Amino acid sequence: MADARAADGRRLPSDRRSGRVVLEAQTRQGWARVRTSFLPVLQAAVAVSIAYSIAHYVVGHPYPFFAPVCAWVVLGFTMDRSLRRVGELAIGVAVGVGLGDLLSHLIGSGWWQIALVLVASALVARFLDRGAMLTTQAGVQSMVLVGLPAAAVSGGAFGRWLDAAIGGAVAFLVAVLTPHDPRRHPRALARRATEELAGVLHVLARGLRTSDAQEVDDALARARLTQPVLDEWSDAASSARELARVAPASFRHRDELGRLGATSVLVDRAVRNARVLARRCRAAVEVDPPHDTGELGARLDDLARACDELAAALGSGRSTDRAAAVAQEVARALDPYVLAPDDWQAQSLVLLARSLTVDVQEAAGVRQRDARAALPEL
Repeated sequence: MADARAADGRRLPSDRRSGRVVLEAQTRQGWARVRTSFLPVLQAAVAVSIAYSIAHYVVGHPYPFFAPVCAWVVLGFTMDRSLRRVGELAIGVAVGVGLGDLLSHLIGSGWWQIALVLVASALVARFLDRGAMLTTQAGVQSMVLVGLPAAAVSGGAFGRWLDAAIGGAVAFLVAVLTPHDPRRHPRALARRATEELAGVLHVLARGLRTSDAQEVDDALARARLTQPVLDEWSDAASSARELARVAPASFRHRDELGRLGATSVLVDRAVRNARVLARRCRAAVEVDPPHDTGELGARLDDLARACDELAAALGSGRSTDRAAAVAQEVARALDPYVLAPDDWQAQSLVLLARSLTVDVQEAAGVRQRDARAALPEL
C-alpha cells in the first residue's frame, strides 16, 4: 500500500504538469481563434444592428426578431464569406421563414404541422439549389416559424419573412462591400499550425537533450492538440481556393492559395510523424541509464528553428527558401551511425527523424526527390 501511495505521489506532479500543458495549448489556441474572429464578429454586429434598425424604424415592425437573426446566421463569425455561401444562407433563411409564415397561417402549429413544413421547405430549397446550407437553413427557419406563431408582433402576415429578407439583404451587402483578402485567413492558420509544430519539436528536443521523460510527454500532449488547427487550416485553404475560382478579385491569388492547401497536407504529415517520434522517444529516455539521444535533440532543435522560419514565411507570404535551407542542413546531419554510433535504439529514433525532416523540407517547397537526397546514405 505504501509503495502504491508512493507511486501515486510520483505520478501526481506529472499528471498536473500534463494538465497544465493541455490547458496552455487550449488557451493559446482559444486566444488565436478570438483574434481571428474578432473582425468578422464586429462586422456581423454592425450588420445585425443595421438590419434591426431598418425593419423597426423604416418598415415599422415593433419586434423585428428575424432581421438580426438572419443577418447573424448569414455572416457568422468566420472570414469564409464567399458570395455563394452568403447567398445560399440568405435565400435559405428567407425561404424557410416565408414558407413557415404561410403554412402557420393556413394550418396553425403543432407536431404534424412542424413535420409538414419541414418537408415542404426542404424540398423547395432542394429544387432551388444544390447547396446543403440553403436546405438546412430553410428547414430550421420554417420550423422556428411554426413553433413561434406570434405573427402579429412582427408586422402581420409575412412580416417575419420581410424581416428575414431585410436581414439577408444587409448581410449580403456587408459581404460584398467589405474588403477581404482571401489569403489572410489561410495565412494566419498556416502560421499558427506551423508554430505549433515548431513548439512540439522544441519541447521534444529539450527532453532528448536532458533525458527528461516529462518533457517528452509534454511534447506528445502538445502534438495531439494540434489537429484542430490543422483541420481548420485545410478547410480555410479549400474554401479560399474555391472563392479564387469564381471571384475576379481573388483570381490572381489562386497559385498561393493552392500552395497553402498543399502545404497544409505536408505539415499535417509532419505533425503525425512528430507524434510517432515522441512516443518512441519516451521509451528511450525513461530507462536508467538513458539512451544516447543528446545529439538527436540538438538536431531537432535546429529543425524546430526551420519550422519557426517556415511559419513566419507562410504567415507573411514571403519566400520559404530560408526555412528550406535550414531544414536541408538538418537533413544532412541525420546520420544514425554518427549521431548514435553505439546505440541501436537511438539510431532508430534518428531514422524516424529523417522522415519528419523530409516532410518539413517538402512543406518549405523542396521537391521530394531533393529532400530525400539531402539525407546521408545508410
